[in-house]
Formats: sequence, C-alpha cells, structure tokens
Amino acid sequence: MVETTKEQLVSAASKLLDSGGQSAVTLRAVAEQVDVSHNAPYRHFRDRSALLAAVAERDFVYLREAFEAQNNRVGQAETVLRNSVAVLIDYAREHKARYRLLFSDPGLLPGPSLTRAALASFQAFSLIVARCQQDRVLPQGETAGLTGLIYATLHGAIDLELGGRASETKGLGSIEGTIGLLIDVLTTRSRSKA
Repeated sequence: MVETTKEQLVSAASKLLDSGGQSAVTLRAVAEQVDVSHNAPYRHFRDRSALLAAVAERDFVYLREAFEAQNNRVGQAETVLRNSVAVLIDYAREHKARYRLLFSDPGLLPGPSLTRAALASFQAFSLIVARCQQDRVLPQGETAGLTGLIYATLHGAIDLELGGRASETKGLGSIEGTIGLLIDVLTTRSRSKA
C-alpha cells in the first residue's frame, strides 16, 4: 500500500528520530527526506509538535496492535504476558528516541486522538493482565491497578537502562531480570493463594 504524503512525513520523522533524536526532527528536514517542498509539511501539521504527536500516535497504535496480536495467540496467559513485555522492551531498545517521545517527553502536547491511542495501548496490555488474572496466574483484584504496577515497573526499568543508570549492584542488571522478578513474585503470590 502506498503511503500518503502525510504518512510519508510521519515515517520520515520517525526515521529522523531514530537516527538523530528529537533535535534532528524539523519540518524542513522531514520535507527533504520525503522530497517535497519546505512548505508541504505545513499542509498536514501546524508545527513540529503536531508532527511529533502524529509519530507518537502511530507508535501507540503499533504497540496496541502488537499487544493484541500477543493476546490473540493460543497459549498460556503467563507466556502471553512475558511476550508482551518483550514487545515493549524490544521497541524501547530499537527506537530509544521514539520511546522517550511516547513515555517521557513533557513537551508532547496530547490532543484527543493521541490520548485515545495511548489509552488504547494501555488497555490492550490491561486485557493481557486480566487474562492472567482469569487464569489465576496473577493475583485477583483491580486489573487497572495491577496493570499500572507492571507497566510502571517495566517503564522504570526501561528508563534506567536507556539512561545508563541500571546496574547489577542496584539489583537492576537488565530490564528482563527486573520485570521477570516482578512477574515471578506476582505469579508465586497468586499460586500460593489458589
């Protein structure tokens, strides 16, 4: 399927983010990447912030779809959860600047569409947590709170690694180790109450 000019601009901004961080993303640079006039991006985005919001929205949709694909797989709920965690870890490592844009950029101004996309991504992950609760893999109780705990721990571990602040001496050798320990503790707690 051929991308529209607007989609090409978003793709170009994503690539620039990946290669040079946010400072590399300007409307002029994006126009050059797509080989359109310097004014062409303004037909689709009022400014750089709107372009970055479009990148974030598209990536939240990608994460939602990836979580949904994991949840649609046949298999044990715990495996689905661990695979979904791996999706987010892989995304963060492969797209550091985009990950920071989505989850820690205070300058990103979320409009209604971006807010919906971000929430839908979280809700897709929450359905996996609910599946684990239904299968008695995770503790019973409020699904949103448990999802928030797992999500916050995961994001904290990712942020520490991306920022170069994770270390074995702090008990934070890897994202996988940190979140794996949390899931182990939660699943052990759930099984002991069953």
